[in-house]
Amino acid sequence: MSDRRLKTEIWIVLGLSLGASAIYAVVDLTATLTRGPLKDATATLNRSQSDREWLDLTYQLLGIGFALVPVALAIYLMTLDKDQPSVRERLGLDRGGARSDLLWGVLLALVIGIPGIGLYLLGRELGVTAQIVTSPVDTYWWTIPVLILAAIKNAVVEEVIVVGYLTTRLRRLSWGVPQTIVASAVLRGTYHLYQGFGQAVGNVVMGLLFGYWFTRTQRVLPLVIAHTILDVISFVGYALLRDHVGWL
Repeated sequence: MSDRRLKTEIWIVLGLSLGASAIYAVVDLTATLTRGPLKDATATLNRSQSDREWLDLTYQLLGIGFALVPVALAIYLMTLDKDQPSVRERLGLDRGGARSDLLWGVLLALVIGIPGIGLYLLGRELGVTAQIVTSPVDTYWWTIPVLILAAIKNAVVEEVIVVGYLTTRLRRLSWGVPQTIVASAVLRGTYHLYQGFGQAVGNVVMGLLFGYWFTRTQRVLPLVIAHTILDVISFVGYALLRDHVGWL
């Protein structure tokens, strides 16, 4: 595949997924800053899509499903590389390391999650992070299962595209390892800008760690597991504890 075609492919995949999210995040941050200080802003995730329960559930599930389409596209495009190892080998998707992947995923979640809480509180104190609402106010019997599905979706989309796909594609363009790690991390931070500067910086740090891990191991599953754990705790924990913990 020529470099020009590969660059076009990367722009298409990112334009259909997290590249578009990054642009929207910049616009959202600009809109927030022109309204007032970040400390007074609220970033709402997993918001309700309708005041009718069945329609809200339908929209939520459709949103999760269609968000995974760019992941399928990225993996499909990687399968077309006849001169490269299989996608399973390049992304470390084989079953042989399942137990190790789980253990490393839990460890990575601990390494990122505990300092992440402190960074969020510090960002709120400094006024550089918006208040983050991670679950809808109105809850139904299906709210927590859907929040878990949303966490898995986020993990798969971000880690497969921003780390696995983008890193391997940039390496084919002869980018150096440090450059690919930084590019992936900056993209991750950019599409989190709608949450404020504090969370963007935190996600850049997370991206640097995850990018370094992937370049050393060529395994994306521990990153998906770690990200899923972090988001499940954030989404479900908020839904269960927001009426009992003041700083939430």
